[in-house]
Amino acid sequence: MIKMVSVLLGLIMLVTGCKINTEDKSTGQDKVITDDTAIDETQNDDEKESDKEQEKTIKEQVVNLYTDRHYDTDEALYNKFTEETGIQVNIVKGKSDELIERLVMEDADTHADLLITADAGRLHRAKTKGLLQTVENDALLKNVPVNLRDNDNQWFALTVRARVIVYAKDRIDPTELSTYADLTQEKWENRILVRSSTNIYNQSLLASFIAIGGEEKAKEWAKGIVGNMARKPQGNDRAQATAVVAGEGDLAIMNTYYIGKMLNSSDVEEVNVAEQVGIFFPDQDGQGTHINVSGMGLTKHSKHSENAIKLMKFLTGELAQEQYANANYEYPVNVNVEPSALLKSWGDFKAQDIDLSLLGEYNSKATRLFNEVDWQ
Repeated sequence: MIKMVSVLLGLIMLVTGCKINTEDKSTGQDKVITDDTAIDETQNDDEKESDKEQEKTIKEQVVNLYTDRHYDTDEALYNKFTEETGIQVNIVKGKSDELIERLVMEDADTHADLLITADAGRLHRAKTKGLLQTVENDALLKNVPVNLRDNDNQWFALTVRARVIVYAKDRIDPTELSTYADLTQEKWENRILVRSSTNIYNQSLLASFIAIGGEEKAKEWAKGIVGNMARKPQGNDRAQATAVVAGEGDLAIMNTYYIGKMLNSSDVEEVNVAEQVGIFFPDQDGQGTHINVSGMGLTKHSKHSENAIKLMKFLTGELAQEQYANANYEYPVNVNVEPSALLKSWGDFKAQDIDLSLLGEYNSKATRLFNEVDWQ
């Protein structure tokens, strides 16, 4: 009789979902098991697999970016991209050469999906080291003209900047200016300010001259500039403009966007400097003004390539390109986007028409020529 009652009570508890207390031997405490718990523990394989797939999808809503760009504009654009797509942009910042070497060291273990860096020479270097892969995407190919991307579509320009002559408005009549070659003339002796030969912008400038006229002419130009330097090369591009205004020299070789940044700086002194210099685009009757790019490439071992390509399309789209032009004073690569009002105020210009990959191919030659003429 007692046995029958126990069985009946067990059946009643099973039907009514009563709680059964069992002792947890690890703690000596009772733990509660309900029918719901039992159902959880006996979840079928299809449901478990579905949960795993959902968790995996959530984890993969990211794109990992290695970049040397350090502008507020970029941060705002990444946030906008996340807002529109739900894809989180994880950012690792560093110097260009260090990021490239990091990718080499990490190899297949890298977390990086996308590399963004300044200068076509560096992008070419990343390609030749086998760090990038080809991207065939109609929207991206439409956004970036053929002359602003790699021949194998392994890197794409993001923005364009021109390397121009910056002059003291109070001492130089711009009608005196004409070409890069003219800067080697005796009239400019002790008047030219420029960065060191270790700077990639100068290396790419000289590489473009090698591509256009050969090594001998490029070497003659570099030697002529050394002879006309107002001081030993030092400082960044902004420092050259500051030295012009201080009277250390009358001309500087600089990238355009630095003047834009200085004109709109929160630093009153920088604004004051930028307002006292003018911009001149050399070689308008010849080969055109040297241009270079900041650009991006999909890493060879990207784990989130689809997300990375979405970001590449976004950054070359009209919204992002307008932001680069208006807030960072860089020329857009997307032909549907106009330069900012400030850039327009400097006037239109003819650009060098060369394969930008040559800036990377001739980099070592340019470095050697600098050393030969003692450009420090």
